[in-house]
Amino acid sequence: MTREPAPVLRGERVTLRPVEQGDLERLTEILRQPEVARWFGTYTPEETADEFLHDQELTAFAIEAGGEIVGSVQFYEEDERDYRHAGMDIFLSTERQGRGIGPEALRVLARYLFEERRHHRLVIDPAAHNERAIKAYESIGFQRVGVMREYERGPDGIFHDGLLLDLLAGELAE
Repeated sequence: MTREPAPVLRGERVTLRPVEQGDLERLTEILRQPEVARWFGTYTPEETADEFLHDQELTAFAIEAGGEIVGSVQFYEEDERDYRHAGMDIFLSTERQGRGIGPEALRVLARYLFEERRHHRLVIDPAAHNERAIKAYESIGFQRVGVMREYERGPDGIFHDGLLLDLLAGELAE
């Protein structure tokens, strides 16, 4: 599937716009926050932010709320016709967590992926012990599929379990 430039997506309180070079400093700053960094493996915040512009398989949006960048939400697409789906990931600045911004950003992106990109299924794969994230994902309709044992290496260098959740087009909670 040909990847056209990502659009600007709007929700009630959030705007998702394609990440630009000028956003990397703020996104790196957020990725350095201890409550964010603990979930992002062994990549440095700079390496992670750099992927938003240079990984051709990833589409990254800056999340804006209240006139400022408060995080990022990204997606990738599996275009093999028998397995077609999209995967998502998100992070928010510590001071904006727990305020419904994350679920709203995910809901806006999910709507785009279902309606415009024509996916029937979305996946997300937080650390199995990231209860706050899992609760947010389930609040918009994601359902637990199963534990992926020793799925990803954490900043401590140890492999930790991940939790696979998925969401079908008709399950998105408003």
